[in-house]
Amino acid sequence: MKVVFFGTPDFAIPTLKKLLESSDFQVLAVITQPDKRRERGNKLTPSPVKALATDHHIPVWQPERVKKDVETLTQLKQMEADVFVVIAYGQILSKKILDMPKLGCVNVHGSILPQYRGAAPIQWSIYNGEKETGITTMLMDKGMDTGDMLLKANTPIDLLDNAQILAEKLAIAGADLLIETLYKLERQEITPTPQDHTIATYASLIQKLDYELDWAKSAIQLHNQIRGFYPNCITSFRNQQLKITATVPIEAAYIQELPEQLQEKINKIPNLSTISGQPGEVVNITKGLGAIVQTGTGLLLLREVQLTGKRPQSGWDFVNGTRLTVGEVMGNG
Repeated sequence: MKVVFFGTPDFAIPTLKKLLESSDFQVLAVITQPDKRRERGNKLTPSPVKALATDHHIPVWQPERVKKDVETLTQLKQMEADVFVVIAYGQILSKKILDMPKLGCVNVHGSILPQYRGAAPIQWSIYNGEKETGITTMLMDKGMDTGDMLLKANTPIDLLDNAQILAEKLAIAGADLLIETLYKLERQEITPTPQDHTIATYASLIQKLDYELDWAKSAIQLHNQIRGFYPNCITSFRNQQLKITATVPIEAAYIQELPEQLQEKINKIPNLSTISGQPGEVVNITKGLGAIVQTGTGLLLLREVQLTGKRPQSGWDFVNGTRLTVGEVMGNG
């Protein structure tokens, strides 16, 4: 099967690898976003997909706007591909492109459609406290993730999963599902299923304000925000910015979902049920774990943080390094 692959970030890598490793597929070319300048050294850096394609001597095209690039459109047409595979490419494809391949354009989307259409389905599913998500393969149309569905695979979301961990799980699941989808499409063993647009939800682009922590929220809401928008959630601490990158909600309903060793440490904290304070206040410091902060409802253990200009550190190292004391308040100034 002749394939043209559209993709850009790490999320697309397992699928491209699967296609390259199988003798049943011929990757004719890869379309990816133009190289971007990165913070360190401000050097132009290729996307992960470009780097992998280059290693395998696959032609790579990087149009600024693929649907307006005459040369790319001409080349795509001349390829006479059986299918275009699209994973987190980052540009909208025109109807002209969608109509080119014989089997259509197959997208691998990181949710169980029609839930969480859009740019950030993994992040928002965690933020909203979902217990399960998954992968959907679909035939693309001109809408935003509105095409007919092909196959689905569900994936549980664990309490300590963050967006990076979940993305890695879904990327692997997506690779397997895409290969199965292509085989079944070729054999005409799939009947595309229209989405029920009346129950669709959307996962919009994450904005800068989404990273700001409000300690009046509940412990589980803050925990889900921190892991959903990992590693960018921020508060203030001693008049400087503090990133909080990993937490644990200390509530009976969630403690049983934690690894046993962590459960044991938390259950040994004395007088836990009587600890309280104002939202954002450090109400307990536990040796080997770190600071416990009062939220609007419930307590939150700071498991990993990052001070401006520093590397991420454990909650306990943060306590020792800053000589944090009970009574200090996060989010003040």
